Amino acid sequence: MPENESWEYTLYIPNDLRAVTVSRRTLRLILTMHGLIRFVDVAELLGAELVSNAVRHTKGPAALRVRWLAGVLRIGAWDADPAPPEPPVPFERSADAEEGRGLALVRACSDVWGWQPLARDGNRGKYVWCELTSAA
Repeated sequence: MPENESWEYTLYIPNDLRAVTVSRRTLRLILTMHGLIRFVDVAELLGAELVSNAVRHTKGPAALRVRWLAGVLRIGAWDADPAPPEPPVPFERSADAEEGRGLALVRACSDVWGWQPLARDGNRGKYVWCELTSAA
């Protein structure tokens, strides 16, 4: 499939820590099948962090969304908690911490990241996302 074509996948996941591994492997497969191997390692790391936060810090279902559009790979996780994510601490301060490194890694390894309130199937929640550009 040519890189100039756009696509989007959504993987709905239960609130289960095993969903992190399923999401990471699914993301690797999607990117490999679309010829975007150069993104796989970083995308797996970022996707796993986003899904892990969605599963560990909320109750209820979650979803992983992966989109390719105009040379930009967007990876995001939806969860059922509408509260904003905790702001990432500077990566240098989180390096020795047991927790709290997830969004610091997302901020450090992506070109841009953010979050927004989002409703799905009548349920409120939030969508935390990051982007990687093809120039990477």
